[in-house]
Amino acid sequence: MRKPKIIAVVGGKSSGKTTTIEILTKELSKRGYKVAAVKHIPEPGFTIDKIGKDTWRFAKSGAKTVISVASNEITTIEKENAKNFSLNEILQKCKDCDIVFLEGFRKFVARKRDIPKIVTVKSAEEALEAAKYFESILAFTGPYSTDVLNLKIPYVDVLKNPEKIAEIVEKSFL
Repeated sequence: MRKPKIIAVVGGKSSGKTTTIEILTKELSKRGYKVAAVKHIPEPGFTIDKIGKDTWRFAKSGAKTVISVASNEITTIEKENAKNFSLNEILQKCKDCDIVFLEGFRKFVARKRDIPKIVTVKSAEEALEAAKYFESILAFTGPYSTDVLNLKIPYVDVLKNPEKIAEIVEKSFL
């Protein structure tokens, strides 16, 4: 079993993290990679399950694992305290993939040199702070172009140049 390559996409709220992962997933899937995306949702009490649906009722009655099978997807809902899971345990769920994108998880990945990062920014201040805070930044993306800051880290407008960000990710694994 091969270990997937991990890339974290980090940045502030509404800075383009989801768009960046969406574009990377599309580009890298076209190139033959199996891609997974893992999203960190920090809101307490958040659930993907819908109140009143059968899966919600199963969990409410005490099921620790609920699996729903539809014509085009299988969903597994595990009722666990996520604070008890390490990042490695979460990544085990992506074992059949080539590349795993982490959205968020900034505190988990900030200083980890072995996890390359793409940082989405909305201002010069965010970019300068990120350059100090994060280790192993591959590129900046988002609504603010960091080109004028001379940070020696490339900026990519993913909407205009999706191939370039995919190439940066691919080169990081060679």
